Amino acid sequence: MIRLTLDSFRLVLLPTDLLLFLLLFATIGFLLYARRREYYRVAWRQIVARPLAMICMGICLLYASVALLDSVRFQQRATALDGTQQTTDKGNAVYRPEVLTLLDVLCSGLRERTETTFSAPFASHQFTKETMERADGRTIRGYPKLKYGGAPLANAEEKWRQVGRIALRGLMHGIAVGGMLIVLAIGFFVARRRVSQNAKPEEPVGSGLRVGGFLAALAVLAGVLVSLSAEYHVLGTDQVGQDVLYRSLKGCRVGLVVGTLTTLIATPLAILFGIMAGYFGGRIDDIIQYLYTTLDSIPSILLIAAAMLIVTTRVEVQQAAVASDTRLLWLCVVLGIGSWTGLCRLLRGETLKVRENEYVEAAEAFGVSRVEIMFRHLLPNVMHIVLISIILRFSGLVLAEAVLAYVGIGVDPSMESWGNMINAARLDISRDPIVWWNLLAAFVFMFGLVLPANIFGDAVRDALDPRLKTE
Repeated sequence: MIRLTLDSFRLVLLPTDLLLFLLLFATIGFLLYARRREYYRVAWRQIVARPLAMICMGICLLYASVALLDSVRFQQRATALDGTQQTTDKGNAVYRPEVLTLLDVLCSGLRERTETTFSAPFASHQFTKETMERADGRTIRGYPKLKYGGAPLANAEEKWRQVGRIALRGLMHGIAVGGMLIVLAIGFFVARRRVSQNAKPEEPVGSGLRVGGFLAALAVLAGVLVSLSAEYHVLGTDQVGQDVLYRSLKGCRVGLVVGTLTTLIATPLAILFGIMAGYFGGRIDDIIQYLYTTLDSIPSILLIAAAMLIVTTRVEVQQAAVASDTRLLWLCVVLGIGSWTGLCRLLRGETLKVRENEYVEAAEAFGVSRVEIMFRHLLPNVMHIVLISIILRFSGLVLAEAVLAYVGIGVDPSMESWGNMINAARLDISRDPIVWWNLLAAFVFMFGLVLPANIFGDAVRDALDPRLKTE
């Protein structure tokens, strides 16, 4: 864990946070590289021509933004009762033990407004009965009123009218913000057209309307949710009274970390061994084939269970936040080690074909080193397979986190994740009446990420695969 001390707060960087931002910078670098290559520009134009794929890409970027906000951690400086900042005897600053993220700050209302126990979505009273004492001294069993959910509601019969009024107010605010976003998007693309003389006159306005319309739809949805969340628990509360919407948003980071960091670990191994096996052949090919065949023969669930059991016993002595993050990191490492074999097979087969091309033979005839041939001639010609595999495998890794948490060998139970929510809901659905909203929230958020990722992955495959691409 890394701490960067500033004046009024101290940044805290966990290993997964560093890797996540490293992956972000690597993605930006690849995009800058792809802009200079006509092959990727043609593929991007094909993706842009599919509105559904662009909408799905925007949804995936929204999830990524939430995950990045939840990865910027800091500790606030402690203050005394008189408002002065506390210091130690040596003059060092004193910081609060609580580690917050930017997402916690933005969702402070959801995080701090906790109830006693379960409450249904938009409920004004608790879901379970309790013993209550009335003003006349009698003791009854009933459903106590929530402290925050529906607090200003005087008459229960007026609840849905109030919900409608609050939603309408948020809708109007969202429409106002969305209109400004549309104008800004159109202005941005019109300004870009003045730089690029190749664009048609109608293209900037159309692009601005599409991008601005998507941002406006997000603004409307955010406006309604923010307005309703200020007065009600939109997705209810869990067993300890925590807002389920807040827990679902916190789960975005774990899903993105498992999907992206596992890919970051598995992809270099697959590229290195796949190209080496296909290009060198002979004993190197036999050794690599034996390696990934043996690894595929081990049941992945047993490998993960054994590795996580060893890791759990070694990180118990660490702080809670560090121990949870270390377990998450090791889960990504174990999943990455066990998931590179499929891509390695594909790259080996493609390299066997590419190495027979004339430009590879010409490079060998001119005495170019084999390492340079691998990275300058073979790797660029198999990158479409790498990109397709990365995008399509991401959704499977997100679902794998939920399955592993359900069987008890996933992320730390104290960490907010969709898998832990599903695991906790396993007992809630056996209650009478059923507590259904925890499971529904985890399902909706997971479905909202996996489905757009698959649709966008199909579009990328159609654009990059030479056998499927059509002009």
